[in-house]
Amino acid sequence: MNTPPDLAAPGLPAGPSDAPTGVGAVTPIPTPAFSPLYQQIKALILQSLQAGEWKPGDLIPSELELAARYKVSQGTVRKAIDELAADNLLVRRQGKGTFVATHSEAHVQYRFLRLRPDEGTLDSEGPAQRQIIACRRLRPPADITAALGLRGGEAVVQVSRVLSFAGVPTIAEDLWLPGNAFKGLTLETLAQHQGPMYALFETQFGVRMVRAEEKVKAVAADAATAERLQVPEGSPLLSVERIAYTYNDVPMELRRGLYRTDSHHYRNDLN
Repeated sequence: MNTPPDLAAPGLPAGPSDAPTGVGAVTPIPTPAFSPLYQQIKALILQSLQAGEWKPGDLIPSELELAARYKVSQGTVRKAIDELAADNLLVRRQGKGTFVATHSEAHVQYRFLRLRPDEGTLDSEGPAQRQIIACRRLRPPADITAALGLRGGEAVVQVSRVLSFAGVPTIAEDLWLPGNAFKGLTLETLAQHQGPMYALFETQFGVRMVRAEEKVKAVAADAATAERLQVPEGSPLLSVERIAYTYNDVPMELRRGLYRTDSHHYRNDLN
């Protein structure tokens, strides 16, 4: 014998024939999505990173200390840290502990740069040579404002530069940064800094880029770009537009680069 709809087991959805229809029907309230405990701990650790409790390069508390802090098992904390390490937000060092990742470290200096030489590696080419062409504050056009999630009228810092590898100008790029977050960024500051630009953002402005999205397409070099990259006008180039985000998916940089590919190629590992 069929169970009447009003006597169905609690918590189980009614079958299609039992669903009320017509005028006065009640729309079911969606059940909140379940979040595993380790994901909740991961979110709490991210909150501490975003708040600056642990800065880039800092040693974070041990798994046992975090387990006591959050009142969970050490295994739950370990799983949360494993995911944060896989996201390149934390770095485990054998015998030393777990540290907040930083763009100052050699193995992540080119984390977002996917251009690779046809022969050898970026490391074999030596450090990139940076030529800062301009750094200025301005009112951005609407597309820049939208990409960075700014309010109308907010200023940005625009940086133009050329990167060379093994003495060959290879990348011409323009960067736009939220003006409020990067107050005090000047041409002189950029010219004097010898390390990665993202490391400068971490140490002097407290902004850490944790992920990025890119759009790639083929273009021809215009006159200005051809002069900067020392190639004939009309040469094929790779156009790469990147938006880089800090914690909590806040956009902090729009970067548009034009890459030479006569001796380099774009490489991405797909998982």
